[in-house]
Amino acid sequence: MQHFSFKQKCCTNYENMRKRLRISSIIALLIIGLFFVSGQGYSEDKYEEARREKFDRLRRIMVETQIKARGVSDKNVLEALLKVERHEFVPLELKNFAYTDSPLPIGEGQTISQPYIVALMTELLKLKPGDKVLEIGTGSGYQAAILAEIVEQVYTIEIVESLAKNSARLLTFLGYDNIKVKFADGFLGWPEFAPFNGIIVTCAPKTVPQPLLDQLAEGGRLVVPLGEGFQELKVIEKKNGQIETLDIIPVRFVPMIGLAEEMQ
Repeated sequence: MQHFSFKQKCCTNYENMRKRLRISSIIALLIIGLFFVSGQGYSEDKYEEARREKFDRLRRIMVETQIKARGVSDKNVLEALLKVERHEFVPLELKNFAYTDSPLPIGEGQTISQPYIVALMTELLKLKPGDKVLEIGTGSGYQAAILAEIVEQVYTIEIVESLAKNSARLLTFLGYDNIKVKFADGFLGWPEFAPFNGIIVTCAPKTVPQPLLDQLAEGGRLVVPLGEGFQELKVIEKKNGQIETLDIIPVRFVPMIGLAEEMQ
C-alpha cells in the first residue's frame, strides 16, 4: 500500500517512478553482464552467494539507518526486519532498490511500504509472541511476513484479487505457514477468527470501520491511517470496553476502497 512519512516528498506518478527505476536496474544488470563476458565474472553459485551477501548487507544498513536511527527500538520488530528479505517482495526489475528508504511500486497502482512505516506501525501494535493479528491490505505480503515473525498467527485481507493470489503464493513459497490470505473487502474484517490482539490497516478509511472495532480484543490495538489525501496515523486501543485514540504522525496511504467508499 502507498504511504510516506511526513518529511518524505511523495511521488504521485507511479508509472514514471517505475520507469526510472527500471532503467537504472537495467543499467546495473548490463554492467554485471560485462563482467561475465570479459571473463571476470563469478560462476553461477558464486554470483548467487555474492548477491545474497549484498542484500544481507543492505538489509542491515536499512535497519540501522532507517529504522533504529528513527527511534524504533522493539527487539522483536528489529529482528523481524533483519530476517525478512524485502527484495523477495518487489518486482524483479526493482530488486536492487529493495532496501531504499521509500515505497516501491508492485503493480495495480499499489506499493510495498516504506520500511520505516512498516517498522513503526508494527511497533505501535505492541505485539507478543502468542498474539493473533489481522492485516487489512496485504499488498506485496511484506508487512504480513514481518508480523508472522513476531506473532503466532496472521490473517491478512486484500481487495485486489491479483495481489491476493500473488502474495499468497509467495508467502507459501517462503514457508510462512502461520499466515492466512483472503481475497475480500477488508472493511468487514474477518469475523470468523476474531477477536484479534492487533489490527493493522494499510489503506486509509475516512473513519474507522465499525466491524474492525468490534473484532478488536479487549486490550488490543488497532493501527490505522485516517483521513483523505494526507492522513493521520492513529493508534486505537480498547480498554474496559472503551476506545482510546492516540495521534502519531501525518502519513499518506492509498484510500480504502470497496464498502468504505459506499458507507463513509
